[in-house]
Amino acid sequence: MLAKASTQMSSFSCSSSSRVRGQPCMWPNMRKQWFGKNLLYGFGTLIVSPIKILRGVNQFLGLPPFFCNITCMSSSLQIELVPCLQDNYAYLLHDIDTGTVGVVDPSEAAPVINVLERRNQNLTYILNTHHHYDHTGGNLELKARYGAKVIGSAKDKDRIPGIDISLHDRETWMFAGHEVLVMETPGHTKGHVSYYFPGCGAVFTGDALFSLSCGKLFEGDPDQMLSSLQQIMSLPDATDVYCGHEYTLSNSKFALSIEPNNQALQEYAAHVAQLRSKMLPTIPTTIKREKQCNPFLRTSSPEIRRKLNIPLSASDAQALGIIRRAKDNF
Repeated sequence: MLAKASTQMSSFSCSSSSRVRGQPCMWPNMRKQWFGKNLLYGFGTLIVSPIKILRGVNQFLGLPPFFCNITCMSSSLQIELVPCLQDNYAYLLHDIDTGTVGVVDPSEAAPVINVLERRNQNLTYILNTHHHYDHTGGNLELKARYGAKVIGSAKDKDRIPGIDISLHDRETWMFAGHEVLVMETPGHTKGHVSYYFPGCGAVFTGDALFSLSCGKLFEGDPDQMLSSLQQIMSLPDATDVYCGHEYTLSNSKFALSIEPNNQALQEYAAHVAQLRSKMLPTIPTTIKREKQCNPFLRTSSPEIRRKLNIPLSASDAQALGIIRRAKDNF
């Protein structure tokens, strides 16, 4: 399944002020590598263009998206959706410079193994956003098979199966030369984190932020969730958002029920319905789109407040709590 292919290239910049774990920044070799990287990126563009054409042919013919799952090719990082369970997504990360492969939130091992075997690839890292089984269920089998290192929040180190590397809020880790910023985003669970790749313009939000919704408040409260969502929304508008589930169609129905006059939401909901009718994924979404359409990011909307009888004096956190309860009962 191909959600999006991008030929836009963005550069990775090392920051001496960041706390970096993993691989060091190698500035002395950058000039020597520049010519080679340009050739590589040009070759990458040639690869991605036919992928985009294949997706267009697929959609034109109304065929299911069996050709390709690649969604992003920016810088040298390739991101691929791997459907798991009933509606989960795991995400394969492939650095084409080094061949390093990681996976985000493998709820089960088999679909990930199938892709790796088809491509004759090894698995180096497993990144978990939180401890729930539908995001960590494949950890131990993948770790045993490939020797991959499991990465997760230091706050969840006792609940994430097989964890090897524990990371803290605002800590920077390196994935094969790609900077990864760890963002604590509690609310759904106490130890939930999101992973932001600034060089690729991508964030993996697990069950904190969905397209047109947010996660249920199992271990947190509306104040925590609001703070987490605000942190994610502080990222650039063009950032691609990779969440843990394909919930967008059902989320759009609730969103329209409480903000029916939102034109951007109307257009996005129609687009989502069209994608799902062809069994195409709605992910990734973008920060900009979610700001325009996601009711949990629009707690000040007069229409939403009227529909749900939220007092004008209610805080944004109180409004989010009311919206969450309405969504749970929808």
